[in-house]
Amino acid sequence: MTFHFEHPGCSLPRALRAALLSATVLTGAALPAGAQEIRAVMHSGIRVLDPVITTAHITRNHGYMIYDTLIAMDENQQPQPQMADWTISDDGLIYTFTLRDGLTWHDGEPVTAADCVASLNRWAERDGGAQLMMDYVESLEATDDKTITLTLSEPFTYVIELMAKPSGLPTFMMPERVAQTPSTESISDYTGSGPFRFVESEYQPGVQAVYEKFEEYVPRDEPPSWTAGGKVVNVDTVRWIAMPDAQTAMNAVNSGEIDYLEAAPVDLLPILQANPELTVDLFNELGSQTMGRMNFLHPPFDNIEIRRAALAALGQEPVLSALIGNPEYYSVCGSMYGCGSPLATDAGDDLIMNGPDAATARQMLEEAGYDGTPVVIMQPTDVVTTSAQPVVAAQQLREAGFTVDLQPMDWQTLVTRRASQAAPADGGWNMFFTNWVIPEVWSPLNNPMLNGGGPEGAWFGWPTDPELDEMRVSFAMAETDEERASIAAEIQEHAYEQVTYVPLGDYFTPSAWTSQITGFLKAPVPVFWAVEKAE
Repeated sequence: MTFHFEHPGCSLPRALRAALLSATVLTGAALPAGAQEIRAVMHSGIRVLDPVITTAHITRNHGYMIYDTLIAMDENQQPQPQMADWTISDDGLIYTFTLRDGLTWHDGEPVTAADCVASLNRWAERDGGAQLMMDYVESLEATDDKTITLTLSEPFTYVIELMAKPSGLPTFMMPERVAQTPSTESISDYTGSGPFRFVESEYQPGVQAVYEKFEEYVPRDEPPSWTAGGKVVNVDTVRWIAMPDAQTAMNAVNSGEIDYLEAAPVDLLPILQANPELTVDLFNELGSQTMGRMNFLHPPFDNIEIRRAALAALGQEPVLSALIGNPEYYSVCGSMYGCGSPLATDAGDDLIMNGPDAATARQMLEEAGYDGTPVVIMQPTDVVTTSAQPVVAAQQLREAGFTVDLQPMDWQTLVTRRASQAAPADGGWNMFFTNWVIPEVWSPLNNPMLNGGGPEGAWFGWPTDPELDEMRVSFAMAETDEERASIAAEIQEHAYEQVTYVPLGDYFTPSAWTSQITGFLKAPVPVFWAVEKAE
């Protein structure tokens, strides 16, 4: 690879300079004297602004800027009060949440329990674990302006962990009028109560998203820890600038034109690390899991035997090598819960850990009666962390005898198209690849892929698997850590048997930021509270 290394102070490529100038001009006004702004390049541009309707990470990151959560997870992986404290009745059936003082929406209205009940109901319609929980919820109501009461029909011991999870679909709270939007439709009102306010007038899809400090936000008193604790904002503005080309983004952070690069390309790290004005580090120390998901609704992957042949055809090492390159930043891992998690297990992982095995896969494919139906794989070309997997997997599947139709597109198109249940020939798909931070997959209730709810309830791909869901219920009702671990292993073995999805290993993504910036939190998601920028 040929590098184009721009030293600090050197001029940027014309296209980048134009983009940055455009971003400034689009604001319509220069920053006030003394105002502090962080200019960040995130891992993707943002086009979907509803953090309940999608699990896309960039939309989740947007959610943490402008919304708050009832409960949050700290660095010890323990749930902590955030917007609300809670108590649980002795019989484990009644959860009472009490909102703390000082909670205000960005439009100046007070946050009420009715707002939160509506938000929880909308979240529960989209989140796999919450869908399961709601089967055991007898009532969820605002018993006064500050009190939310959740009553279960029988103990479901995972309620608080579900509400505190930092990623997947966090429990972002919205005003009641917004949360009443059907969960199948995107919201159009972006009023939150979080530490930043979304500046809708400056939003340019594919160009920039702007967030201003919400002056009326009252942080908690505790030190910040993951997504819990005091969310103290120390800058006036955070500007996300879309920059899909990795080389251009690297040059921009190297030259100081931007302050923060969320996903630094691992193969370019030596260049960034050679710059004394930059810090390169991991904020997500648990890492991420990359994975493939098949569509269960259409041939050929509506056939379990063909799914198993594909599982045998795929292998982790070639995918990780192409995706990350440097083995210091990845590890093969058969656990669907991530190898650094408390529930990590190798149950049922033989086919993926022995892969890629083209000969075995070819034999399995022949025995399954594969008729050559093309496998439509969606290939995002503009996100460095999702570009390599489909290319490598397509080659592995072809070597095993599959007919593959690899279709390039940008990530936001993929995010939209993956929601289609149409046949591949009519705009649908057969397979795509994405990534999860480990807290999104570290339990059978958090892991969105381990949901057997079919076309109505499951995550994209839509497997119908009532046995899987029954096992998840058993997990949710387990009373000891040992019992949970045993059931989690059984679930993974079952999921590998059904090829519910294909874990392709764990990896770590470093970020880079200028020496003017301090205070970034170690957390599974990038957050901008606690960050300071020198004058």
